[in-house]
Amino acid sequence: MKPFWSLARRMFRYRTMLIAALASAAVSASSLGVGIVATKPILENILSPTGKTLPQLAANLNTNAWIANRIPQAWIDSLPADRFSAIVWIMIGMAILTVLGAVMTFTHAFLSLTIVQRTVADIRRETFHRVLRLPLKDIVTVGAADKVSRIIADAAALESGLNSLISKSVSQSFKGVAFLIAAMYIEWKMSLGAIILGPGLYTVIRKLGKRIRRASRSAMQSQAGLYGAALESLQGLRVVKVHTTERYEAGRFHRINKDFMRMMLRVRTARAVSSPLVEALCIIVLGGLFLIPAHAVIKDHLDPSGVIAAFMALFAAGASLKPLTGIINDIQQSSASAARLREILEAAPEPGHDKTLPKLPRHHQSIEFRGVTLTYPNAQTPALRNVSLKVLHGQRIAVVGPNGSGKTSLLALVPRLFDPDSGAVLIDGHDIRDYSIRSLRKQIGVVTQETVLFKNSIRANIAYGADEVSQDRLIAAATKARAHDFIAALPQGYDTVVGEQGLTLSGGQRQRIAIARAVLREPAILILDEATSMIDADSEAKIAEAVAEFSAGRTCLIVAHRLSTVINADQIVVMDQGRLIDQGTHAELMQRCNTYRLIAQKQLLREE
Repeated sequence: MKPFWSLARRMFRYRTMLIAALASAAVSASSLGVGIVATKPILENILSPTGKTLPQLAANLNTNAWIANRIPQAWIDSLPADRFSAIVWIMIGMAILTVLGAVMTFTHAFLSLTIVQRTVADIRRETFHRVLRLPLKDIVTVGAADKVSRIIADAAALESGLNSLISKSVSQSFKGVAFLIAAMYIEWKMSLGAIILGPGLYTVIRKLGKRIRRASRSAMQSQAGLYGAALESLQGLRVVKVHTTERYEAGRFHRINKDFMRMMLRVRTARAVSSPLVEALCIIVLGGLFLIPAHAVIKDHLDPSGVIAAFMALFAAGASLKPLTGIINDIQQSSASAARLREILEAAPEPGHDKTLPKLPRHHQSIEFRGVTLTYPNAQTPALRNVSLKVLHGQRIAVVGPNGSGKTSLLALVPRLFDPDSGAVLIDGHDIRDYSIRSLRKQIGVVTQETVLFKNSIRANIAYGADEVSQDRLIAAATKARAHDFIAALPQGYDTVVGEQGLTLSGGQRQRIAIARAVLREPAILILDEATSMIDADSEAKIAEAVAEFSAGRTCLIVAHRLSTVINADQIVVMDQGRLIDQGTHAELMQRCNTYRLIAQKQLLREE
């Protein structure tokens, strides 16, 4: 429960609104309690042939120690003297209290829901911000769907718990306490016996709540699996349809869905048994307690109107407190979601975002990989093994090797998408771990094989991550990437909105937009990870010219499978099984490196 209460405390950020909500609930409950107390004189006047008039009731009230003659005698004398008028006046007073209570109940609900919505929105925003700042390895290990589930589903479950806490539980608790006070005022002995029921009910609710919390946490984890299965299938829908695997994906989703349902059914059992169990205990105990004053009334030892009014107050208190069982269950269930959210909020962020770190000067000398070793989470073998490489500023380096040789992993170390387990990456002799990661990434342009476009205009996608981009700069970047012509031919030009993941464009068009995005950054370091793999030979030749022109004075690190790209590189680095096995020019490597010769013959030359 600690994670839930730690997040619930965030509602104190809206302290003024919270105080107003609690005050409204207190006024609403007080009006109901006063109404219950007022039923006793009504019953006395109805049931007793010697009922009192309104002035008599006011005079008796004036003798009460709490009132202490504060009602002016002139007010008492002005009250109507007949019994029926007394009943009418009391009913009017109760009607006024009822209206006041309704207004205060609305105010409490309105303010409570506002506080909860704003608090959960703050938590969602902070959680998403934290996820963006998590190390990439944390996302790779569990998958993005788990984080999406926490941000959306767990936040929704937390919202339900907070709403139960501040809106429902506060209202019901105030009402229950007001009715208990009214019952104690009318007939304290019988009411005191009813209060003894409290500890027993608390024990029952607490035991059931623990079961609900444990089952809910498992259910939230299963729900994250549902998100993952649905997201993967829908994002890869083209592949699913082409390979006719609709039945397979439906079956996979069905199995995960059944697991989720099984977990939710465990929650169902605990929730279903709690309410009738508490209700039965309340009725049995209150019934037993009623026997004592009933016997005293029969023996003329107690006033029947007082017993009836007290029992009505106790019944109203029980009716008000009964929903607390479900409310506590809601809080217990949402505590599992709160724990999952808190894990993200307390997770260590990606290193390098400390504002005290100095900015990395713009690269102008060299990039050095000094004995770097990298192992991915849950991997059995390292992706990189003691790799050392020095790249001079302005050089174009092509990295080749079989699949899984560590090419992409090596380049991912430069923008610190991953940090090596051992060794270091140095830019101009500076260990990049000692500098602001933002200043490092600001001077790097990256284009990958898997092009990422957002559901937005082409203009916004090219300018993504850049500040205050003019139209001229935008067109210049698109022209260098050979994207301007096809963009200008679109109905809305640069304002054309692309579909989700850019699927309304061809693969080559998407990659040219991604290249334009990298060009616009004016990076000192350009990383191309198979960036032309989805572009036809003619487009690639044009882009190669643009890249050659643009890369002048910049360091280019390229993972390539085309011979034309490799031959034009200043140096070729050959990777195999995570190791750097050779480097040199195309001619040198063809003579002395068997691995490169096989790659050139089976991959590079074949693709030409």
